[in-house]
Amino acid sequence: MIPIKRGKEIEGMRLSGRLVAEVVEALRSIVAPGMRTAEVDRYAAELIAARGGKSAFLGYRGFPGNICISVNEEVVHGIGGDRMLQ
Repeated sequence: MIPIKRGKEIEGMRLSGRLVAEVVEALRSIVAPGMRTAEVDRYAAELIAARGGKSAFLGYRGFPGNICISVNEEVVHGIGGDRMLQ
């Protein structure tokens, strides 16, 4: 069964979508060669918190990152760490 969303649920999804779009746009402006993926994750955490949000990834089934950072050959679920962007 597919749950039907209404009113406040839809508005919450709309606000969450806007927050994600703002965070992604801000990250696009700071990501640069030489930056480590852990730095990108930390910055994302700051942006999310500053907007009153909470990462859906952090802690989910033990996931240690605030965002999924997938680089090149990684398909999904990349974790921020010492990897340096080129």
